[in-house]
Amino acid sequence: MNTTISNSTLKASIKNAGAELFSLKNQDKEFIWEGNPDFWGKHSPILFPIVGTLKNNVYTVDEKEYQLPRHGFARDMEFVLTTKSENSATFSLQSNAETLKKYPFKFELQLIYTLKESTLDIEYKVINQNTTKMPFSIGAHPAIALPGNFDDYSLKFEKEEVLKFSLLENDLVSNKTQVLETIENLVPLNYKLFENDALVFKTLESNSLTILENSKPYIKVDFENFPSLGIWTKEQAPFICIEPWFGYSDTPENSGDLFKKEGILILDADQTFTSKFNIQIL
Repeated sequence: MNTTISNSTLKASIKNAGAELFSLKNQDKEFIWEGNPDFWGKHSPILFPIVGTLKNNVYTVDEKEYQLPRHGFARDMEFVLTTKSENSATFSLQSNAETLKKYPFKFELQLIYTLKESTLDIEYKVINQNTTKMPFSIGAHPAIALPGNFDDYSLKFEKEEVLKFSLLENDLVSNKTQVLETIENLVPLNYKLFENDALVFKTLESNSLTILENSKPYIKVDFENFPSLGIWTKEQAPFICIEPWFGYSDTPENSGDLFKKEGILILDADQTFTSKFNIQIL
């Protein structure tokens, strides 16, 4: 089942499966990757209750071991559409017997999509339904369609800063880092940047970046309050993923204790975490 919202400028379509955005159109132009499985069969999955990969795909809570796949399970589950208006829709995922076997915490996860003029807001709400603290990570993975030649595009970061990113090794965040070279906050895109998989920025000063097409503003992604960011594509794929995150893959030194995981969020009992990012068509 799919849900579509619209306003006078944009139309967005979301699947109940994973509450995944799969289309964002301005008139007849599509800005979200089509999901061709020859490259990557997804569009904009939600990453919860972890971001990235666990060391050996396992973690512990109270010395009991659990398994979770890369990026968690929410992207593979059916959400319920709870409210809808012409320009907004809210989807909900409740913990159940299946999730409790993988992640021993009761929760509700809400995704709220709202169109405002030329912008799509994507808001996350995580509700801790336990009488104890709940550790989690959450993140976005929207793939922006790039219909032109890949090297016609560039990324302009909001602030002038040293763009130090961590290198992935065996899907884990290593201690090795590199600096992304910029010219006036601008990073020209080329596939060689991603020969070692995603660029993982544990911290950034910039709260947004703009994708430029032939030096003209194309799309802006605003991720204020998200501490970390991933940027990723695949060789010859006509898309770029701009991924605001709370958390990231384990490091090789990780103890496995989820409460002590680097980048993890800890939500108090009966409390609600909220955050949002947006995609603006320029």
